[in-house]
Amino acid sequence: MATIENIIFDFGGVLVDWNPRYLYRDYFRNEREMEFFLENVCTWEWNSELDRGRTFDEGIRLLLPQYPQYAEAIRLYRDGWEKMLGGEIKSSVELLKTLKGAGYGVYGLTNWSAETFPIAYGKYDFFRLFDGIVVSGEEKVAKPDPKIFEILLERYHLKAENCIFMDDSAANVAAAEALGFNAILFDNVDNVKSRIAALTGNEL
Repeated sequence: MATIENIIFDFGGVLVDWNPRYLYRDYFRNEREMEFFLENVCTWEWNSELDRGRTFDEGIRLLLPQYPQYAEAIRLYRDGWEKMLGGEIKSSVELLKTLKGAGYGVYGLTNWSAETFPIAYGKYDFFRLFDGIVVSGEEKVAKPDPKIFEILLERYHLKAENCIFMDDSAANVAAAEALGFNAILFDNVDNVKSRIAALTGNEL
């Protein structure tokens, strides 16, 4: 088995608690209307296009003619975006610090808009611990597309077999495994620690 030298983290749902409901619960009159908006207007698929490099201006421009009654709420997705950040996930940040302190290279591979990632980067100090970060919105390609994994490997001169990749998306984990990464589905920190220990031979 190859020696593990590097640990690659996803960000949203792993290190950062992000959810548009944190913003829209204060905006909509009731939960049902909020869920309708997020399921039919500013949807997960629409947000994923922002992660793939579409600008907020373009994304908003596409929605306004279809849902003029939600014009204010649609614009709020950009103007109030910072309120979608629920904070750092402390147990995961502690794991990051432990791995960094143990001498592993630590890298980030995230599906995130190029326009909003700088907001989060400026808000949370733990981002400075990373040896390198690849942001989908900057590259115009997102997980689980193999291309973004290849960008990470080439840019930082890494080998997949020497890396552990962790993500809360099963599709992203499967894509990483297909490329030769030691991939872990991030469900909770204790399980992840056990998997890392099994792969590295070192208890955390």
